[in-house]
Amino acid sequence: MTALTGLAALTVAQAVPAGATAVGQPWRPVVMAALGDSISAGFNACGWYVTCASRSWSTGEHRDVRSHYLRLRALDVALAGHNVNLAVPGSTSADLAGQVTQAVGHRADYVTLLIGAQDVCVSEERLMTPVAVYESRVAGALALLRAGRPDARVFVASIPDISRLWQTGRNNLVARGFWEVGRICPTMLARPTSTSAADQARRDRVRDRVIGFNAALARVCAAYGPNCRFDGNEVFRQAFTLSHISKWDFFHPNAAGQRLIAEKTYGAMRDWLAEEEPVPVLAP
Repeated sequence: MTALTGLAALTVAQAVPAGATAVGQPWRPVVMAALGDSISAGFNACGWYVTCASRSWSTGEHRDVRSHYLRLRALDVALAGHNVNLAVPGSTSADLAGQVTQAVGHRADYVTLLIGAQDVCVSEERLMTPVAVYESRVAGALALLRAGRPDARVFVASIPDISRLWQTGRNNLVARGFWEVGRICPTMLARPTSTSAADQARRDRVRDRVIGFNAALARVCAAYGPNCRFDGNEVFRQAFTLSHISKWDFFHPNAAGQRLIAEKTYGAMRDWLAEEEPVPVLAP
């Protein structure tokens, strides 16, 4: 390498802002943020009705979960300590724009998004968020991210199949007790042992709403462009069992469930990590 070439390469490297992809180097985030609801917050994954951000599939630091953050930090130590969990238990799609604004303030260049369970887990079926409203809210929030952090990359996880939770827990007396006393996701989990046509139709409608939300996420992510990845319904398809569910409420993922989400979603964005732009050849 000539002195001129070396100087030019050094100048390019110094000019690349934090979090951006340097020419000839694969993408590596410097600041990452988790957006969403109680799932990404790690709620009930380590104790009785507490938020356990350390167990989050996205930004968690507990080695048993093997989160996106830990996997990415192993590739580049520059990410160490720059994991911000902005997910809030109970959040719906209406709260996403506020979380995005916070992520922009933290200068996040990698954002994970998992939200929508609380848009269907409401007290009455009629109060579920319409698919069109949900899609508009998510699209609007990501527009804010693009405006504030145009080079940021977004990973969008599908909403879990809540009917799978009903299927795995309906014959468990303890699970049914928690669901009833805590009025947990009554649109899906109310009267869990009922086989009536009306109750089955209700469960089917709730599941269809989740499917509609996931289709909306796929559309919004595709419209966002190459800086967005949707998991292709990987989380929705997972045949999780009660061994993946917190015994504190029989609803939220425990540490094993969080690890499952991390494992099944990380592969959807791994192509970003192998990206490498050709280094331009300078004229002699």
